[in-house]
Amino acid sequence: MNRLAVLRAQTREWAAELRPHALEVDRDPDAVVRHLGLPALSRVARLQIPPQYNPDPLVLDGHRFYLDSAAERVVFLEELAWGDLGLTLAAPGGAMAGVLVGALGSPAQQDWFFDRLLSGPGGPTWTCFALTEAGRGSDATGMRTTLTTRGDGTLVLDGGKRYVGNAVRARLGVTFARTGTGPLGFAAVLIEPGGPGSPGGPGRPGMRGITAEPVPTIGLRGAQLGALTYDGVEVPPERVLGRHLPASRRGMWGWVRTFNLLRPSVAAMGLGIARAAYEYVLDHRPADERLDRIGRRIAAVRRLTARAAEAVDRDPGDGHLASAAKVRAARLVEDVTRECLDRLGPGAVFDHPLLEKLARDARGIEFMEGAGNVQRLAVFGALQRGQLALEPA
Repeated sequence: MNRLAVLRAQTREWAAELRPHALEVDRDPDAVVRHLGLPALSRVARLQIPPQYNPDPLVLDGHRFYLDSAAERVVFLEELAWGDLGLTLAAPGGAMAGVLVGALGSPAQQDWFFDRLLSGPGGPTWTCFALTEAGRGSDATGMRTTLTTRGDGTLVLDGGKRYVGNAVRARLGVTFARTGTGPLGFAAVLIEPGGPGSPGGPGRPGMRGITAEPVPTIGLRGAQLGALTYDGVEVPPERVLGRHLPASRRGMWGWVRTFNLLRPSVAAMGLGIARAAYEYVLDHRPADERLDRIGRRIAAVRRLTARAAEAVDRDPGDGHLASAAKVRAARLVEDVTRECLDRLGPGAVFDHPLLEKLARDARGIEFMEGAGNVQRLAVFGALQRGQLALEPA
């Protein structure tokens, strides 16, 4: 068995342990603290951390896994999303913020972030990744959050973010802000919102001027999406990610490469939900052509997602397949969950609460890591540049 197959087999076992708690955490997101000892969640918390900061990688059949590649992340996250995506996203750990810090942070910034991430007495703390804004989505060109410089040289963060996973729980995070006009006028900033700190332990005081509040959602309730508000938050200059890099790499160029690394993971989450719905219906109805067609679509998007992960691992700038995979997976999961509910009849939303939850969670994939039109523009750009060839009809 190759190393990714070994990872998939073990993760699938752990994911099955999440499923019995999915509806409980959907009803009460705070219930997640009762399940942080499950292997899936404890491993999520300690992975996606660079090897130099992680003395405890996942070791399976002699293979070491840090989840520091897109290829590993898509296997791991598809299986955990099959178990329950809400619980998976509710886990402490570096997650998306850690990937960004690993890609753009200086050695000193990485030390600061990962030391705090892992220093809690109860284990790794929660983090957040704050990009989306109310009325603006994840469109960076419309961003209103600002990082300005006062006359005395102090950096000040103002504005706010919305639909931020673990916003109320997080003690650490990354937020994005405008510093000026044009593609170089952006910054990624390390923040300390406060939050409860490590699981089971008190949080440290956050940066003055940051407030967090939960936002009611239809799906992915375990992730406890929230809103962060910044009111005159003073930011030490050393908390601006990538200050050691040329200006061209601190702006949009650096972000795009990082987001390319993350998009296959979002596609994998959609795949996991779609597969969970498909297999649920197979357990309740005999297979037919309609269900076989769903199975073939899932397999096709899995192949595309794997190719996308391999592409960005080779070159983080090669993101058109990642965008294509994200678009396809978002459409797939909505189609599949809707069709599976229909397959079980008009009373399915009442008679099959787990399937109904999967359908609600599915809607969140569209809005994670850039909505569909953002991804379509990326694919179109690749086509214009000759990076993507159209096959004859």
